Amino acid sequence: MTTVPALPLTMAGLPRLGQRLLPVLYQHRLVATEQLRRMLTPHTRQSVYLRRILQQLRTLGLVERTVRRAGTLGGPEMLWYVTARGAEIVEASREVTSRAYRINPETAASQLQEHTLAVVESGLALSAWAQLLGDECGPLDWEPELVHRVRDGENRVGDDALLIPDAVLRYTRTTPTGRRLLTYFLEIDRATMQVGRLGRKLTSYARYATYVPTPPPGFRPTTTVTGREAWRDRYPAVPRLLIVLTGAGDAILRRRTEDLRALAEADPRIRRTPQLAAGVTTLDDLRDRGPFAPIVTPLLGAPTPTDILFTAPAAP
Repeated sequence: MTTVPALPLTMAGLPRLGQRLLPVLYQHRLVATEQLRRMLTPHTRQSVYLRRILQQLRTLGLVERTVRRAGTLGGPEMLWYVTARGAEIVEASREVTSRAYRINPETAASQLQEHTLAVVESGLALSAWAQLLGDECGPLDWEPELVHRVRDGENRVGDDALLIPDAVLRYTRTTPTGRRLLTYFLEIDRATMQVGRLGRKLTSYARYATYVPTPPPGFRPTTTVTGREAWRDRYPAVPRLLIVLTGAGDAILRRRTEDLRALAEADPRIRRTPQLAAGVTTLDDLRDRGPFAPIVTPLLGAPTPTDILFTAPAAP
C-alpha cells in the first residue's frame, strides 16, 4: 500500500525535477514516460532518474499511473497523471492556470488515452523543433481544451455555443529581424471519426474569428458599447488553425486532407472569413521535417504546401 506522509507538502519541498513534473502532468492530464523524458530531460537517453522521481511522487500520493491500452512491442508502457492531492499542490503554487478538470483512474484507463497522447505528441514535436531552431515553445506552452464561447445566450449549450480546441499552443519565433509570437489552435485527427464531424468544427472556428459578444438583456452601459471580437481579449491576433493528422497510412491521410479542403470550400462562412488561416499537416511531417518546412496544405485556395506560417516556399 502506498504510504502518504501526514504533513502537508508544498512544491518547494519536492526534488527539482519533481517541481517540473507536477505542473506538466497537471496541465497535460496523461503523459507517457518517454514523452516526459523528451519534455523534461531531452539531453538524456535513459529515463532512470525520471522514473525514480515519478516513483517518489507516487509514493507521496501526488501522481498515479496506468498502463497504455494500445500496448507496445517492448512491453507495457506506463502513462502518468496527477492525483487530486498533487493537483492541490500545483494550484497552490500558481505556476499554471487552475483547471476544474480532474482525471481519475477510470478516465486514465479509458479509450481517450490515444487522443490525449497524440495531442501531447503534437505539442512535443513543435517544442523539440523550437529548441533546435533557437525558438521558444516549452512543455507548458500548450494547453488542452480551453473553452471559447461562440454564441450568446444562456440557453445555448454544447457544440453550438462553445469552441473547444484540442489545444492552444504558443510559439515564439526568433529570426534575425526580431521575435514573433505565434498562437495556434491545434486539432488532432486520428482518422477514427467521420471527417464531416471535424468539418462541422471548422465552421465554429470561422464563427469564433468574427464573434462579437452582445450585451445581456437589460444591460444598460454607462458608455458607448463598440463591437469588439471576443478573441481580442485573449490573443494578439486570431490564432491560426493547424489540423494534425495521424493514426493511418499516407494514402488515407491524403484523402482526409482532400476531404477537409472540399468541406472548407463548400462552407460559405469559412470562405467569408479570410482572417482565419487554416491548414492541414501530418504528425509525421511535423515531427520529422519541422514546422518551417513546406508541410502544411491550406484549407482554402491552391493546395501548394506551406510552412506553419502559411508562407509558401520561395521560388528557386
